[in-house]
Amino acid sequence: MYAMSNVGNTIAMVLAGGKGERLSPLTTRRAKPSVMFGGKYKIIDFVLSNLFNSGIKKVYILTQYRAYSLTKHIRESWGKWTGLGEFFVSISPETSSESEEWFKGTADAVLQYLRFVESSDADYVAIFGGDHIYKMDVSQMIDYHRRNRADLTVAALEVPVEEASRFGVFSVDEDYHITAFAEKPAHPECIPGRSTCFASMGNYIFSTKKLIEVLQEGKKRYEDLDFGKHVIPMMLEHRDKVFAYNFNDNIIPGMKAEEKGYWKDVGTLDSYYEANMDLINVSPQLNLYNYKWPILTNQGNLPPAKTVFDEEGRRGMNIDSYVCAGCITSGATVRRTILGPRCKVNSFSLVEDSILFENVTVGRNVTIKKAIIDKNIVIPDGTQIGLDHDQDRLKGYRVTESGIVVVSNPDAR
Repeated sequence: MYAMSNVGNTIAMVLAGGKGERLSPLTTRRAKPSVMFGGKYKIIDFVLSNLFNSGIKKVYILTQYRAYSLTKHIRESWGKWTGLGEFFVSISPETSSESEEWFKGTADAVLQYLRFVESSDADYVAIFGGDHIYKMDVSQMIDYHRRNRADLTVAALEVPVEEASRFGVFSVDEDYHITAFAEKPAHPECIPGRSTCFASMGNYIFSTKKLIEVLQEGKKRYEDLDFGKHVIPMMLEHRDKVFAYNFNDNIIPGMKAEEKGYWKDVGTLDSYYEANMDLINVSPQLNLYNYKWPILTNQGNLPPAKTVFDEEGRRGMNIDSYVCAGCITSGATVRRTILGPRCKVNSFSLVEDSILFENVTVGRNVTIKKAIIDKNIVIPDGTQIGLDHDQDRLKGYRVTESGIVVVSNPDAR
């Protein structure tokens, strides 16, 4: 356990049902939380690692859309790391819900599994999203919630006022007591005494009794019960004690200054690409080499990565790159690229500024520039990707406005 303080008796529910449509075609057959990030990880590994490192090991992962690969990942990795009375379990409305109905809103997802909350002896329920990249000691947020004797505490991202209209924004008093909430307001209200605003991160700590009460009331009033749209306004209407927790105040062991406040949505192909590419910088904003707060995942039983051949014109080289286990760079050049597990790049090929998912094979004399290649794809000898976007489109690849070429596998999960 890496948490700095006691989490009390807390269970967690992770909302992992998002379609991630803006990440299409990477999300054609998989949910957004199941998309690879940083070569070896899934996006959901970040929130689960935060909970695990914080000492919260009773976790329900609520899945929905294209849940197969996500459920398999939870079972094969997170399901193995808990003991008696601890669990990381994936549940889906298509298999587990009594009503067998799809979730209609974020709060409706928790409502459908309220029996798990009611049957627990938990004092607090942490409800977190499963599709963001960040590090957080959740125990500090729970301490804050406890000290304020709050009914609900919402994690808040401090953002410049000119960016705040893209988020759900809280109005707060000097004590960070939330007085109002507006979704994507045209004129966002600033934090008292500052030129910044509090944007919702979609992460909540509820006192258990209050959560049960408000969801049961919301069930009678709204069919598509949602935390931001319905639950928070209802609680403000009732004058419940609702507080904002400033994410900038959260400090994890081993954190570097540049990592403070790091939080990425990676909801578009461009933001996803940029966040991955940051990892290969000399000093990335997100430090995956902090062993005091590790990001955990299914490591697999793979051999080390290796390079092959050292001849003029045929030299295996990985330069400024992030190379996962099981990779072979055979007489090829890989530069500023992330190679997922078990990738092979064959002789006389060049891969630059790209992200290759698991088990991609690149043939000989191939050139790939600024591309995302989905898992299990074989790139034939002589192929060129990213050099002529008109030709890329004719081949059926997606090309973003910023020039990222996406080669998808319709069967990948």
